[in-house]
Amino acid sequence: METTEGDPLKVGEGEAETGTGPSVTELKKKKSCKEVLGFSKLTHWRTAVFFLSLFLCLTIVFAFSFIIPCPVRPQYLSTWNRTFSEAVTYDFLAIEDTNNDNVMDVLFVLKNTEIGQNKTCTAGLPSPCVFVLAVDGTDGETLWGRALDPEFHWAQCGLDAEKGRSWHCLLSHSDQLTAVDKYTGEIQWQQPQPAGLNSTAPVLIVPDLDGDKISDVALVASDLTQSRLAFLSGTTGVQIGTTVVLDSIETVNHLLHCTTDGSYYVLIKKGSGLYGLALWRIAAKAGMEGSLQKDKDWEDDANATSGLVPIYESDPVRQVLRVEQTGCAPKLLLVTANSVALVDGKHRQLLWRFNTSAILTEPSFGHFNKDDVLDVVVEEDIGNYTKRVMILDGKSGGLLWEVNLLASPNSPRPAAIHTINSFSIFVFWGTMPSQANSSEPFESDRHSYLLHPLYAGVLLQSANVMDHILTFHATLLEKGRHAAYILLTGPGAVGAEGTVVLSKRKMKQEVLDSRVLHIGTGGSAATSEEIKDAFGRLRFSDW
Repeated sequence: METTEGDPLKVGEGEAETGTGPSVTELKKKKSCKEVLGFSKLTHWRTAVFFLSLFLCLTIVFAFSFIIPCPVRPQYLSTWNRTFSEAVTYDFLAIEDTNNDNVMDVLFVLKNTEIGQNKTCTAGLPSPCVFVLAVDGTDGETLWGRALDPEFHWAQCGLDAEKGRSWHCLLSHSDQLTAVDKYTGEIQWQQPQPAGLNSTAPVLIVPDLDGDKISDVALVASDLTQSRLAFLSGTTGVQIGTTVVLDSIETVNHLLHCTTDGSYYVLIKKGSGLYGLALWRIAAKAGMEGSLQKDKDWEDDANATSGLVPIYESDPVRQVLRVEQTGCAPKLLLVTANSVALVDGKHRQLLWRFNTSAILTEPSFGHFNKDDVLDVVVEEDIGNYTKRVMILDGKSGGLLWEVNLLASPNSPRPAAIHTINSFSIFVFWGTMPSQANSSEPFESDRHSYLLHPLYAGVLLQSANVMDHILTFHATLLEKGRHAAYILLTGPGAVGAEGTVVLSKRKMKQEVLDSRVLHIGTGGSAATSEEIKDAFGRLRFSDW
């Protein structure tokens, strides 16, 4: 029978040997090859690997969802106040993380009989006494309080920046120096003030001089003719070496400058300019050779008799500020009687100079333009109760922005908070001339103002602060977020008793309650709502 198209699978007689299709034997061989290669088993392995991967993924998801707890974000109060009646406070405010929750807290000093329930002056101390308080930045609750002998002179915190430092805040009070642990409020050490060294200014933190691997303290006291310096152990507070007399040096608020070679110099302001005196020279006079390094370039220019190295010679220097940057040899901003100057901290070269009249407050720094160089905020007295607020280019010293305000009494220095957009939000205080009740400003007219560099023709004006301001900080309470104002107000006279208030305000909340003011002729075309929205979208940075 012939094979038809209807029976395509039938094999005719003799086709098994002569036909063109594969024989049964060949088909068996192909099947056996697949079995030899293990293709049929491969499918089972693939299935097993798939289910194993699925099991691992589900295990990881389960672990992160139920076993490993998610971090709990701090619950902030947008606004909090702490009020103390019949108290005395001082111009001191430190922002530190004292309870290790990654949120900045507030340290300040109060003189009172008590600071809360079961927190009174301890036995043996006069009442009222001095309290050092740490307050939680999230809600204003007291973390700890330490009672000390009155009277209070000065305090300095943030002294644990270098690894291995065993104490965190240093206070000068009565006739004593007390080191306090910022985390617990416990006293690390307490020593009497060295004879003849009743310093009125905070100390210098210097490299380890006594070999215990803990940074030490340089205590400096100045009068009209000379400065006296003594080194104290950072571990015990005991004086190490002898007291050094620095002849004919009339200066306060010393700074310690580090050169690129790792050599340290005490910056000294004199009538003829700014000078540096090597720390190794001072330590040698105190009887400690140590292992302090010497900078050859600086020492080549040192005076053979005094050892002073000229940094900037001009008219008397009134203020010296360190322009923060990573590493040693930061730039130095100098304020003289008639200028603001920036000096290279490595080569001691003048970078730029801007002529001014009297400077009212200590300059501050922020980013107005996006060149990654810190710009300078200066308040200049231009007479008739008026000040000119200027932002100077940190690279060239040129004028970037300005506005005239009435110089309201008791106005804090300018401040700035950096954003992730490479510019800063600037904060300053005063009164718009058109809004003052008279040509002479009063504290009741004082406001704070916010400046957004992208809306340079607009200011946000907050409600006025009626109370006397002791000190003010604009800061971030958490890394990269939650910009806030910390304000300490109290009696206007030094040492006077009255109501003391420590308050915190969230900056974005202040924006919502602020008034939009257009300044100059180049004001922004954006509406008030659009400008406030621009502030509300800001994300902040730690520089």
